[in-house]
Amino acid sequence: MANSLYIAGIESGSGKSMVALGVMELLSRHIHQIGYFRPVIPAKDTPDNNIELIRKRYSLSAGYEEMYAFDREAVRKIVAEESADALLKRIVERWKLLESKCQFVLCEGTDFSGIASAFEFEFNAEVAVNLGSPILLLVSGRQKNAAEIIDAVELAQESFVSKGCSIAAVIANRVDPAQYETVASRFTDKSGVPVYLLPEIDVLGKPSIKEIADSLQAQVLQGVPEELFRTVQGLKVAAMRCDHFLDYLADGDLVITPGDRADVILASMAAAFSDTLPNIAGMLLTGDQPPAPQVMRLVGGFQTAASIPIIRVTTDTFTTAVRASNVPPTLDPDDHRKIAAALGGFEAHVDLKQLEARIEVVRSQRVTPIMFEYDLIAKAKADRRHIVLPEGEEDRILRSAEILLQRGVVDLTLLGDPDAIHAKIGQLGLHLDEVKIIDPATSEMRATFAATYHELRKHKGVTEEMAMDTVADVSYFGTLMVNAGLADGMVSGAVHTTGDTIRPALQIIRTRPGTSLVSSVFLMCLADRVLVYGDCAVNPNPNADQLAEIAISSAATAQAFGVMPRVAMCSYSTGASGKGQDVDKVREATAIARAKAPELKIEGPLQYDAAVDAGVARTKLPDSEVAGQATVFIFPDLNTGNNLYKAVQRSANAVAIGPVLQGLNKPVNDLSRGCKVTDIVNTVAITAVQAQTWR
Repeated sequence: MANSLYIAGIESGSGKSMVALGVMELLSRHIHQIGYFRPVIPAKDTPDNNIELIRKRYSLSAGYEEMYAFDREAVRKIVAEESADALLKRIVERWKLLESKCQFVLCEGTDFSGIASAFEFEFNAEVAVNLGSPILLLVSGRQKNAAEIIDAVELAQESFVSKGCSIAAVIANRVDPAQYETVASRFTDKSGVPVYLLPEIDVLGKPSIKEIADSLQAQVLQGVPEELFRTVQGLKVAAMRCDHFLDYLADGDLVITPGDRADVILASMAAAFSDTLPNIAGMLLTGDQPPAPQVMRLVGGFQTAASIPIIRVTTDTFTTAVRASNVPPTLDPDDHRKIAAALGGFEAHVDLKQLEARIEVVRSQRVTPIMFEYDLIAKAKADRRHIVLPEGEEDRILRSAEILLQRGVVDLTLLGDPDAIHAKIGQLGLHLDEVKIIDPATSEMRATFAATYHELRKHKGVTEEMAMDTVADVSYFGTLMVNAGLADGMVSGAVHTTGDTIRPALQIIRTRPGTSLVSSVFLMCLADRVLVYGDCAVNPNPNADQLAEIAISSAATAQAFGVMPRVAMCSYSTGASGKGQDVDKVREATAIARAKAPELKIEGPLQYDAAVDAGVARTKLPDSEVAGQATVFIFPDLNTGNNLYKAVQRSANAVAIGPVLQGLNKPVNDLSRGCKVTDIVNTVAITAVQAQTWR
C-alpha cells in the first residue's frame, strides 16, 4: 500500500494547484499527519505559493524548508556538476526525511517553466518511481478540441507507464464544457484508469488585485484586505477624456491611469453609484505623481469607497500595463473565494470515493479541525438543504453565500431590499446568480405569515395590524419561512442580537416534543480532536432539571456531528468528595439525565482535569467510562461555560464553531456579531446537517 501520491502534469498551465488543493481536502478528511512535498520550486528567495497555500490552509506541522528539495538554480548546478542520478538520490533523501514524520505525503511535480525542459517529463517520472508513488496525471484541456484532449490523455498515460509509473487516475483540467460529452464517451470503461474532466473556471484563470499588487510591489492606497481579492477580469488604460473612457468600462476592469488624473479617478469611483455603468474591480495609479490629498479625501467620503481598492506604482503607464497583463493567477491561502471555486469544481467533477480507493488512503483515528470541517461540508452536500439568511445586505453574509453556492453546500434565500442587495453584490464583485432574494415588506407571503403569527400570538394581545408589522421584520419573516417549510433552517446574528434570533424562534417554531428549553453548544475544534461545550450562550443559571436536559440535548448534537458522546457534568468537585449547593445541583442533574437516558455515558460531578486527563482520572475516578476521555462538557452556569470556551479558544488556538442552538422544533442558529466569513459558512453547514435529521 502506497502512502503517497505524485501529481504530475505534462505541460504548463494545467492547474496543478487546484488539483493539489482538492486532493489535500480529500486526504484531510481521514489523515491526521499529512505531508506535502515539491521536488523543485522556482526560487529559494521567494516563498513558493503552492507550498504556502497547502501549509497554511491545512496547518501542516512540517516547516517550509522541509517541504521541498531544491530550487531551479540548485537543480541546474547539481545536474551540471554531478549528474541527474545524483539529483534524484538527493531528492529521495529529502523526501524520506518528511515521509518519516507523516502518514501520507502528497507530492506535486515540476511546473514546466525552466528546469532543463528537455528532460523535465522524464524527471517527474523518475522521481515518482523512485519515491514509490502512484501518479495522478494532469492534462490541460485549455484551447483544445475533444480529439486533442483524448490524444493528450492517451499519450500521457502511455508515456508514464513506459517509464514504470503506476497511474492512479487522470484529470483533464480546464476543459471546455462543449467538449465534455465527446471526451467522456471515450473513457467510459470502468475497469481501466479513471479519467475525470474538470471545467475551465473563470475566477481561477484571472489574477486578483492582490496578486497584481504583490507582483508589481504596489502601494495600497485604499482597500480592506478582503476587497483586494477582487478578480480582475480585464485591464483598461484610461488615456482619453472621461466622457469617452466611460464607454469602454466593463465589469471587473482594473483601471490603469496616471495618479494625477483626478477626473478619471473620480469618474471611476462614481461609476460604483450608477445603475447604468459597470462596476470596476479597482484602480491602479501610475507615475511619480500621487493623487492629490483633496482627491483622496473626496474618494474616502464615498459610501462605497471601501469596496473599490486603489493601488499605486511609480512606473509609467505603459510599463505598468505590460507588467500587470503578465501577472499569472494563483491560489492565495487567504483568498476564500478562489479556494471555494476550486474545491467546488473539483468535488463536483471527481468521483471522490473512487479516487480515494485508487490511492488507498490510510484512515486516522484522530479527528482534527480540518477533518471535522470537511465532514461537515460533505454531510451538508450529501443531502442539500435550503437555508434562509435574514441579513441579506451584510457584506460577510454575501461573501459567505457565494462560497456556499460555489461548493454546492446549500440552497439559499436572502432577505432584504432586492435593489440594495443587488447593488451590494455588484460593489463586492460577487457572483450570486443562484441565490433567491425576498423583500419581506413587499412579499406576497407577508399577509399569510401575518395571519399565522396572529393566530400563534393573539393570546398575548397581538392584533392583526401588529402581526402585519412584525412579520415585515427579517428575523420574523425568516423564522416563518422555516415554520412553513419554505426553508429548512435559518442562520442570523451577524448584525442582530441573540435575542433577535431566538425570540421569534421561541414564539413561532417553539421547542421539540419532550424538550422544555432551548440551549446551545460550541463545537471546539482543538489540534487533534473535537469537543462539545454547553451551555455557553443561552441559559444563565439552569436548575438541575434544565442542566440534565442540556446534557441530553448536547449529547444528541455531538452524535449528529460524528463526536461519540461521553458526557462530563463539570463542577469544582469530582465524585462524592465535594459538598455544597452548586455541586449538589450537578450531582442531581447527573442522576436525572441517567434516569431519562440510561444508554448515555455520563459522569458527574467531574472537575475538568479529571474529565480530560487519563492520569488524573485513574486517581480520582478509576472505574468511570467517561473520566479521562470526555467529549461533551456541561457547565453548571453560563458564566463558567462562556468564559471557559473563550479561554480555551484563545489559549489553545482552537476553532470555536457556534453557538449551535438545540431544543427547537426546527433548526435556527445564531452567529456572533464579530463572526468571520468562515464562521458563517460553518454555521450554515451545521444548520443544514441539523435540518437533514428534522425533515
